[in-house]
Amino acid sequence: MKAFILAAGLGTRLRPWTLEHPKALVPVGGMPMLERVILRMRDQGFDDITVNVHHFAGQIVDFLNTRDFGVSIHVSDERERLLDTGGAILHASRFLAADPAPFLVHNVDILSDAPLASLMQKHIGSGRDISLVTSERKSSRRLLFDADGTLAGWHSLATDEYRPEGFCRHAEDGLAENAFSGIYVVSANAVDSFREYADRIGSSSFPLMDYLMQRPQKADIGEIRLDSLNLIDIGKPETLGLAESLWSGK
Repeated sequence: MKAFILAAGLGTRLRPWTLEHPKALVPVGGMPMLERVILRMRDQGFDDITVNVHHFAGQIVDFLNTRDFGVSIHVSDERERLLDTGGAILHASRFLAADPAPFLVHNVDILSDAPLASLMQKHIGSGRDISLVTSERKSSRRLLFDADGTLAGWHSLATDEYRPEGFCRHAEDGLAENAFSGIYVVSANAVDSFREYADRIGSSSFPLMDYLMQRPQKADIGEIRLDSLNLIDIGKPETLGLAESLWSGK
C-alpha cells in the first residue's frame, strides 16, 4: 500500500524549534514525529511511502538516509517552492499515481489511533475518488456532509463562515458537521482533477481545502467517519507538550 506524508510545512507555530529544524523532526517522547508516522504506517502494511520536503529539506533527507524502515521511501522535493497541501499531491503524483492503487495522505504533525489499513479498504469499498477521515472531536473548523456522506461544504465555528462562497445553511438541510483529521485516501485517477484545478487557477501551489471547496465535477468526495478517534495535532506548543507527556518512553 502507498502513503504520502506531508512534511514540507514551515511549522511557524512551533518556533523557535522550527527556526533551525523542520517540523517533521520535532521529537515526541524522544522520537522524531516523522519516524513515528512512518513506523505506524509500516506496521499497518504500508510499504511504499513518499515524504515531501521544503523547510530544512536537507535535514529530513539526511534523516531518511540514515534509517532503514524496511519500506520504500521516496522524497518529493519542493525546495524550489512550497506547493501547499493540494499542490504537493500533484507534484508527487509520479510516485503516488504510478499505478491505479489508491494512496493514503497523512499530515506529519498528526498522532492518532486511526486504523490506517482499514481506511484504505473502506475507501476502496466506497468507490469514491477521495475519502476524508472525520470524527466528532472538538474543532473550530468542520466539514459538512449530506446524508450520503458526500462533502457539501466547510464551516468555521470561530467566525461562523461557510464555504464554498454563497453556501447557505438551513436548519432542515440534514447536513452533518464533523472534524477533519488531516488523514485521507485518494484514488490515483483523482489526481487528474488536481491537475485540472491547478490549470484553472494558473498555479501549481494550492491548499487541499481550496480544491475541495471547488467541488470538482469529476471527483466524488466523501467522508469516512470514525465514531472513536484519539488524535493529537502536535503542530502547536501546547499540544506538543501533551503528546510528549503521553508518549514519553514509548
